[in-house]
Amino acid sequence: NPYSIILMDEIEKAHPDVLNILLQILDDGHVTDAHGRKVNFENTVIIMTSNAGSDKHTNSLGFNREPATVAKEHALKALSDFLRPEFLSRIDEIIVFQPLSEESLKKIAALMLNELKESLAQKNMDLLWDDSLINALVQKSIGGKFGARDLRHTVRKEIEDKVAELMVTYCERPIKSFNFSAHDQDITATVI
Repeated sequence: NPYSIILMDEIEKAHPDVLNILLQILDDGHVTDAHGRKVNFENTVIIMTSNAGSDKHTNSLGFNREPATVAKEHALKALSDFLRPEFLSRIDEIIVFQPLSEESLKKIAALMLNELKESLAQKNMDLLWDDSLINALVQKSIGGKFGARDLRHTVRKEIEDKVAELMVTYCERPIKSFNFSAHDQDITATVI
């Protein structure tokens, strides 16, 4: 059981002195400050994130190489460009995250729509949609370099903003539900 967890986001931006201290921690399991105080990192999990290699395309050339293998090779090469070999050799595990699949984005889109549905339910309104809407949201978001953030932006622009517009337009009468569907990425909404 770890006593503490340290998260260092975008380690490639760290000052070289920080990397030297981390190397000492990874090597010795403790660090001593200028006053002689010793800090033990024996039961500590250190997580470091990096965007190293994320700008590289993972086109695999020859011999049927798996995209995941190629991506890991690119990431390791990019890490070795700014981390010293003695630092890399002390890291227990390097995990390379793959871009979200279209199926994963569809599940995330459904979760985002359900969040909005719950929010509207508190105002006694419903949100209804069909699979064509989820497909359109994903198609409008796919290809962006921020994954689920691109999808969040699309849901906000195409659904949440439209709901707000319709609420203002129909403010004189009660709204029971918003029905969304799509045809060839053209999203339409009706109010009941």
